[in-house]
Amino acid sequence: MNKQLIILDRDGVVNYDSDDYIKNPEEWLPIDSSILAIAELCKAGFLVAIASNQSGISRGYFSEQTLDRIHQKMLSIIRQQGGDISAIEYCPDHPDHPGHDRKPSPGMALKLLKQFNADPSKTWFVGDSLKDIQCAENAHCKPALVLTGKGQTDQYSKDLNPDVPVFKNLAYFVAQLLSK
Repeated sequence: MNKQLIILDRDGVVNYDSDDYIKNPEEWLPIDSSILAIAELCKAGFLVAIASNQSGISRGYFSEQTLDRIHQKMLSIIRQQGGDISAIEYCPDHPDHPGHDRKPSPGMALKLLKQFNADPSKTWFVGDSLKDIQCAENAHCKPALVLTGKGQTDQYSKDLNPDVPVFKNLAYFVAQLLSK
């Protein structure tokens, strides 16, 4: 039996988001409750993966090497709490020239589903923005919106499916998921 996959957006779900972009490891600040929630998911037997738009690369704000250093910091902090991230997909595309991977397109989610041979109908995709929710829906995953990051405003979008569950943060999502 395959482990169940949970896909997370990064900025605004795992760490605090910034309208100025997260341009270096020093600017990457974890949401402590999210780090603990990821550890709880891993301890409960779930696989956790990240799917993140990173247009700061195509905008010239940071390099792929810097993004790798940011991700190394994230992984180190998560592992210190007993969690792990099984895969990270990111899309460097500029929003003016989006490819198949840039959310809301499903490319990154589809790659993760294929990599882990996961059933999309059983895979949660947790994000903080309408684009994350649309990506989840486009990949036929189960979407969940958290109110950290852009979720505070995107929860009121007329384009948000009213059936999408909304949670205060990732920890609340995980608590409900693990209580079932």
